[in-house]
Amino acid sequence: MNSPIPVNRQVVRGRHKMTPSEAFVETLVAQGVTDVFGIVGSAYMDALDLFPAAGIRFVMVAHEQGAAHMADGYARVSGKHGVCIAQNGPGITNFVTAVAAAYWAHSPVVVVTPETGTMTLGLGGFQETEQLPIFSKITKYQAHVNNKARMAELTGRAFDRALLELGPTQLNIPRDYFYGDIESDIPTPIRIERGAGGEAALAEAADLLANAQFPVILSGGGVINADAWPEAIALAELLQAPVASSYLHNDSFPASHALAVGPLGYQGSKAAMKLIAKADVVLALGTRLGPFGTLPQHGMDYWPKNAKIIQIDADAKMLGLVKPISVGLCGDAKSAAAALTARLKGRALACQANRDARLADIRAEKAAWDKELTDWTHEKDNWSIEIAKSSSYMHPRQMLRELERAMPARAMVSTDIGNICSVSNSYLKFDAPRSMFAAMSFGNCGYAFPTIIGAKLAAPDRPAIAYVGDGAWGMSFGELQTCVRENIPVTAVVFNNGQWGAEKKNHVDFYNNRFLGVNLDKQPSWAAVARSMGAEGIVVDKVSDVGAALAAAAKAQQQGKTTVLEMMVTAELGDPFRRDALSKPVRHLDKYKAFV
Repeated sequence: MNSPIPVNRQVVRGRHKMTPSEAFVETLVAQGVTDVFGIVGSAYMDALDLFPAAGIRFVMVAHEQGAAHMADGYARVSGKHGVCIAQNGPGITNFVTAVAAAYWAHSPVVVVTPETGTMTLGLGGFQETEQLPIFSKITKYQAHVNNKARMAELTGRAFDRALLELGPTQLNIPRDYFYGDIESDIPTPIRIERGAGGEAALAEAADLLANAQFPVILSGGGVINADAWPEAIALAELLQAPVASSYLHNDSFPASHALAVGPLGYQGSKAAMKLIAKADVVLALGTRLGPFGTLPQHGMDYWPKNAKIIQIDADAKMLGLVKPISVGLCGDAKSAAAALTARLKGRALACQANRDARLADIRAEKAAWDKELTDWTHEKDNWSIEIAKSSSYMHPRQMLRELERAMPARAMVSTDIGNICSVSNSYLKFDAPRSMFAAMSFGNCGYAFPTIIGAKLAAPDRPAIAYVGDGAWGMSFGELQTCVRENIPVTAVVFNNGQWGAEKKNHVDFYNNRFLGVNLDKQPSWAAVARSMGAEGIVVDKVSDVGAALAAAAKAQQQGKTTVLEMMVTAELGDPFRRDALSKPVRHLDKYKAFV
């Protein structure tokens, strides 16, 4: 047994002789890094050897994609950097999907990519590929260490830019540059205080809000990233305005607040959609107004055509990019909301005249939507014998409703891509920020489970739950090894309906029930697989058992155990992602004309 290695988190100050590996690790310490996700590799082993003495935990994962998703979840909960590292070549290319997801989630993930050595680069050696072009469109900044003496400088810059640009950055290091002797200073981290935006734009926005008859606030991911819940609440209460959450950011405003009306976008809240349709002024607070989050849904083209739009985003390039706007504010959501509240206090507000009628609207729409969700027990499809075959199982919506009712306080939930996971957008409610995590616009399978592992490591006191379809679970269940080996207890809720549901719905709507590549036949018992891997596994096939099963999993989590809840659900499917993405098929050749 190895003796414990003494930990020294004190940052080296001043110029010192050191190795590049020491300069790299010391810069991580200066940036506050305590956890790094990855798979061991010879390319960076000299630096890895220093992690224990520097107080950095190396979390060994099952797959590099999982490592980058864990770094994403860690960053989104903590507000700090998430860090991942792997072997050059194939280890690095395995990061790509997860880094793209982090890019669209605006997560400050630092992707450390050791590279083939400088003396063999370009010779087609073992595990060689050009690693910078691969990540060029899915990172905010790329640092390439072109001289070992610049190791600390460029490492620090990659970390600084991840927070400044709010997105992943790449640190590319030739593997031979970890060795040798250099003279180096460890850079002090640079942190930029973000302001409220331009004075003229703030004044114009305040005037629009003061004169609005029916203002609506759309609270987005920028509110979460800026820790701006108190400021968003204060502004909403001053205006007595309904607050919708942007797509997949159900945690951008407290769900229990009387002014909260739920999320927009796919499988969002009808209450939110009906209320924002009435708006004469929309304050888009910390949201880029992404196209997928404002598309028609539930048969409603709800985005207000004549409303004045005030958009606030920390990235000026997002202003007016998707929707025409009246005022664009490049600013921090927290500072901007506080500045608008200060400008509006004491002013005559037009929206006060119809305050009571607006609040009554909010209550009525929320109550109607809540009742509809409770009563919504059957989808409209009756497309095959498969529904009848699975009819003894739980209807997905009833099951999701019971999960909602049994959700532990302060729970964090990650959702994968897929039909049932997407339907869950209607049922997920949070009263703590940094609670909901999704793959956002990238929409990749295999996201939710590793992401919630990273989230749990960042917030070990909070219940951590992943919603995963059985298709995506097949991609990600290997990370159960990480949970068990690294003692990071989480709960995975696996929706077993034996199909790739999102794509199957397209076969129903557009291809006359001709199913190809969507039925997941001959699956194992995922609960039994979990038990064989050292976790708990519970099969749930009755709605009445859902709440107790989630409570048992939460208790097991407190005791340090990971649990897989295998939810046996019917094959019924919710609406497709977007009806404008496909068209009814046209066939010109005779041998294909039967397929119309």
